[in-house]
Amino acid sequence: MFRASVAPTAIGYKSGMDILTHYSAMARYNRWMNESLYAHAAALTDEQRKRDVGAFFGSLFSTLDHILFADKVWLSRFGACDPPKPQFPKNRIHDDFEALLADRRATDDAIDHFIASRTVDALDQEMRYANLRGDPWAHPMWWAVSHFLNHGVHHRGQATTILMQLGVDPGVTDLIAMLRVEKNR
Repeated sequence: MFRASVAPTAIGYKSGMDILTHYSAMARYNRWMNESLYAHAAALTDEQRKRDVGAFFGSLFSTLDHILFADKVWLSRFGACDPPKPQFPKNRIHDDFEALLADRRATDDAIDHFIASRTVDALDQEMRYANLRGDPWAHPMWWAVSHFLNHGVHHRGQATTILMQLGVDPGVTDLIAMLRVEKNR
C-alpha cells in the first residue's frame, strides 16, 4: 500500500502524501516541461529542430518524438489509448512539428485523464504486457506508472541540452520550481 502519513504542519504543507498525489504532480510537471520545450522548439527553424547534434536520438525533433512515442506506448499498455503507429525509422511517429505539437498536447491530456482515474488498489495489481521486442513482462502496475512518468524526465533533460547547443536557454526545469509557481497562484 502506498499511503504515507498526511499530517498538516503549521504553515499548511503536508509532511507526506499518497502516491496518487505524487503521480498527479509528476503528470503536471510533464505537461509543464513539454509546454516549455515545445515553445522553445517552435522558435527554431525546422532545420535547427531536425539538426543531428550527436544526441542519443540525434536531434531535438527526434528526441521530442521519442518521448511522445514512449508515452503513447505506455498509455496503450495501460489501456488508455491506441498504440502508436510508427511510420518512420526508429519508431518515429511524426515528421512535421505542428503534428508533433498537436499530438503532444492530446497525449498530455490523456496522461492527465489516466492519472486522475487511477486508484491505489489498481496500482497494486499485476500488469502484463509485451515490450516492443515481444518479450513478456509482469509486475505491479505502480512499477510501470513510476517508470512512465520518469521516462520523459530523462529525455527532456537531453532536449534541454540540445536547446543549449542550439543557443536557446530552456530556463528553469526543476520540478520544485513548478510546484512553487503552483503554490503562488
